[in-house]
Amino acid sequence: MSHTLHSTAAQSANDQLSYAIYLELKVTDGDTIGALERYPEGSPREQFALEAIKIGVLALRHAVGALDADFIQRETNRLLETLRGQLDEHARLAQTRLVGSLKEYFDPESGRFSQRVKRLTADDGELSQLLRGLLDGDDSRLAKTLLSHVGESSPLMKLLSPDQSQGLLATLRGNVEGQLSQHREKILSEFSLNNHKGALFQLVRELKTNHGDLSRDLQTKINEVVKEFSLDEENSALSRLVNKVDGAQKKITEEFSLDNKQSALHHLKEELTTILAAHVKANAEFQEEVKVALGKLTAKRETEARGTQHGLAFEDAVCEFLMREAQAAGDIATSTGHTTGLIKNCKVGDCVVELGPDSAAPGAKIAVEAKEDASYTLARAREEIETARKNRGADWGLFVFSKATAPAGLESFQRYGHDLVVVWDAEDCGSDVFFKAGIVTARALCFRAGRQVETQSADFEAIDRAILEIEKRAGNLDAIRKHVETIQSSSEKILDRVRKDRKSLEQQVNTLRDKVGELKSLLGSEV
Repeated sequence: MSHTLHSTAAQSANDQLSYAIYLELKVTDGDTIGALERYPEGSPREQFALEAIKIGVLALRHAVGALDADFIQRETNRLLETLRGQLDEHARLAQTRLVGSLKEYFDPESGRFSQRVKRLTADDGELSQLLRGLLDGDDSRLAKTLLSHVGESSPLMKLLSPDQSQGLLATLRGNVEGQLSQHREKILSEFSLNNHKGALFQLVRELKTNHGDLSRDLQTKINEVVKEFSLDEENSALSRLVNKVDGAQKKITEEFSLDNKQSALHHLKEELTTILAAHVKANAEFQEEVKVALGKLTAKRETEARGTQHGLAFEDAVCEFLMREAQAAGDIATSTGHTTGLIKNCKVGDCVVELGPDSAAPGAKIAVEAKEDASYTLARAREEIETARKNRGADWGLFVFSKATAPAGLESFQRYGHDLVVVWDAEDCGSDVFFKAGIVTARALCFRAGRQVETQSADFEAIDRAILEIEKRAGNLDAIRKHVETIQSSSEKILDRVRKDRKSLEQQVNTLRDKVGELKSLLGSEV
């Protein structure tokens, strides 16, 4: 079962739109259909649907805004915690790596630079070994060079050898040997370390002196470098670097501190506070709009309940129910409450149900009169439904009392000759069974009255039994309802009886439908 709703969204006093949206909605939800059917078709139903849609849109808008605010706050907190942890870890790793690298190269005991200087200037170092190889011993390069030029096997000595010359050569040899001996001793003394005035001794002393100065200069430089990387010196490079890192870290901490009004985090907090305040304001406005809408609905219902519109709404609800049931059975239901009938100037008879051409009694009519008026008694209702049958040219009549205004003690389902009287609550689906029983019973009576043929083999006895059973069970339900209202202690037993009688009543209604269907099939085959 579905209904199609045409609604128009028009500009209101609080709406800034200058246009309207036309919607055509197909409603299939049972609860929504039940709520819409309580209002007559047309402007009242469309107004109720528009107010319901507005309440739903405002509720969805509020839910999405609350979700966005919570999500922004959670993500901001998580981002701040992650950033703070990464900054602390990065500062610790940078300081550890810097201290390790400086210690590896410039440590006075185990640093690479100090070890290299010691290897170069030690007594058995590379520089000392180089000088010994050049100047010290008979195998030195200096001794070998002199021997090759003035030695016994040198070209000069060969020319002056006694074997080559006599007399002069020998004298010359003696003189030269004397002079060479003196010069040799002098040269050797110059290159002897025992001679403190010798050139070699002076050279070694100069080297040692210069080496000492170089060591002291290197030590001074090393100390200066170490001072540059010492945290004890306020003006050292490492101290300046640490101060800059501390300053940067302090600045970052200030940017993420809520105590600093100029920090980025404080600005973010202000923005979030503004957004949350806007959401709170929107929520308050939404609640106020809901209260106003609910107040309008309540006032509208109270107005309808006090005025004649309430009775008209009940008549419209009865006609709508009849139209749905008639459509399902293949019949035609027409609202006639605003048109005159066969009696001059008479509009009695709110609705007429005409059986369809495929039924067992095509063209048969059932007049229906609905009242939600406390002034109507059972006798007045019978007179009203009789007038309705005559005015609408119907064979059978169905009078529907509203449960809110029905006479006290009235049974929910009764038959009086050609008329049926039922009590129905438009807002209680549990009472629909009485209304449906009245409609089905009236259709069955139309079939029986319209087809009195001798050749018929339809089981009218079963139809009569079903109608009597419906009347009996309806009476039981009314009696039980009265007991439920006055007796609370035996509620479980009474409710169980209600369920059983309701189930039996529904079974009898189904039996009546089946027999009517068999009668319809039989009469159709005879035709």
